[in-house]
Amino acid sequence: MAKQSVAEQFVDILVRAGVRRLYGVVGDSLNPIVDAIRRNSAIDWIQVRHEECAAFAAGAEAQLTGRLAACAGSCGPGNLHLINGLYDAQRSMAPVLALASHIPSSEIGSGYFQETHPDQVFQECSHYCELISSPRQMPRVMQTAVQHAVGRSGVSVVALPGDVASQPAPERAEEHAIVTSRPTVRPGDAEIEELVRMVDRADRVTLFCGSGTAGAHNEVMAFAERVKAPVGHALRGKEWIQYDNPYDVGMSGLLGYGAAYEATHECDLLMLLGTDFPYGAFLPDDVKIVQVDVRPEHLGRRSKLDLAVWGDVAETLRCLTPKVRVKKDRRFLDKMLKKHADALEGVVKAYTRNVEKHTPIHPEYVASVLDEEAAADAVFTVDTGMNNVWAARYLTPNGRRRVIGSFTHGSMANALPQAIGAQFLDRKRQVVAMSGDGGFAMLMGEFLTLVQYELPVKVVLFNNSSLGMVELEMMVSGLPSYGTGNRNPDFAAIATAAGAYGVRVEKPKQVRSALRDAFKHKGPALVDIVTDPNALSIPPKISAEMVTGFALSASRIVLDGGVGRMVQMARSNLRNVPRP
Repeated sequence: MAKQSVAEQFVDILVRAGVRRLYGVVGDSLNPIVDAIRRNSAIDWIQVRHEECAAFAAGAEAQLTGRLAACAGSCGPGNLHLINGLYDAQRSMAPVLALASHIPSSEIGSGYFQETHPDQVFQECSHYCELISSPRQMPRVMQTAVQHAVGRSGVSVVALPGDVASQPAPERAEEHAIVTSRPTVRPGDAEIEELVRMVDRADRVTLFCGSGTAGAHNEVMAFAERVKAPVGHALRGKEWIQYDNPYDVGMSGLLGYGAAYEATHECDLLMLLGTDFPYGAFLPDDVKIVQVDVRPEHLGRRSKLDLAVWGDVAETLRCLTPKVRVKKDRRFLDKMLKKHADALEGVVKAYTRNVEKHTPIHPEYVASVLDEEAAADAVFTVDTGMNNVWAARYLTPNGRRRVIGSFTHGSMANALPQAIGAQFLDRKRQVVAMSGDGGFAMLMGEFLTLVQYELPVKVVLFNNSSLGMVELEMMVSGLPSYGTGNRNPDFAAIATAAGAYGVRVEKPKQVRSALRDAFKHKGPALVDIVTDPNALSIPPKISAEMVTGFALSASRIVLDGGVGRMVQMARSNLRNVPRP
């Protein structure tokens, strides 16, 4: 029997850890790994057009399954391209192992062609980052990397010179059992008892939920019923907690809607469940706050806590709910539910009624129709920017749909590569990339990856010919927009030229039929929808500073001769602006 090489052992460990695809771009330092994959029927090499896509695709796969996924980049510039997607995976708590192949080991430190130091470069975006400089470090370094990624829900990076990968693996090397799933974490009895006391003393309890409530829907609902608590959510908590939720009061934050802001500020006990919500300005500073999180480093870093509880949300609530007294007074809950209903009627639905003749097309209308036409178990990948707003406000979770994006890292161009990872998991499941024209253009080459692998991803392109969220940020700062316009091609024509289905939509009455036709198409499809560049995202609570910023921006635009633009913007957004 031929002796196993380091590359073959590396690939075997990936397979044992449950990895079925390695996303990347080939290069000479990766040749031993790629050839080992070619000869291993249990794993596939997925050729993308840019390594950033490889990292995003692996991160999406890991987020959807909770299992380890993997990507690779060749030495120097190749693996440097991974870094943005790896930052996103790390901040999304997605278990990803990245292979950063390296220059010949004898040349390290000599300023060799394409030399970087990946064992240093990736330190900040990983839990584990090590260089294998000798075959004797295998398989231990690789196994350690796997267990860091899985156990800490994040990124591990292994730097491996191509010449070391080609060498024979050590004989009789110990291969340990590999951990591929995480345990549950139960809080201590003292924390549970103190939490019981705080809940029992409170008259008005509000729950605010994040991605840490994944798998805890039933427990959250049971607790909310017992203490008559309104339930709000952050963006990453929406898909886990909004559906089948009679206590729902919407979302807080810059993209928020409904009565979540009021519910978190008018309670006397706020419970933060599995959320590392970063926007302190939307959290109260005059109510008691409890935070429950499985990551202890998250506790108390966004707001001052009266109690920090280290534990899984589901496990914590299973311990807590039977111990707290049943609250019978629903007045606070019912008040927040009414506020939420009024807000939805007056704001979220404002753009989706009587807009069949409005051109350019309201993006909210597109998102609303997309929500109605998409499959009940669709996976949506959402570009950062205004598409986050439309997804947050108009996509309806149901416990079967998934919505992923670069919600913490906030990278542009994430939707298309994440859709690639999602579609490789299940070719029969509908995957929809909600792309902006700016983000899509950044990694547009990955549309060719869809065509090459015949992946039936449907790209719904919200084409407003601008970097809309940046324009909004400029306005809030009192600045006129500058450098935000895009001169775009006919993206549908480009899709058709690439060998995919493409259609351009310029009238509202075409939206529904265009989406239906795209969804019926067997292969990749792109729907290029020309949307209103003046549609703004208005937060549910506007501060005086925001109003001042808008006023300054408006006055500067008018002084610059842009009064027509301000009239257009006012007409587009008048119904959607709450009073400060």
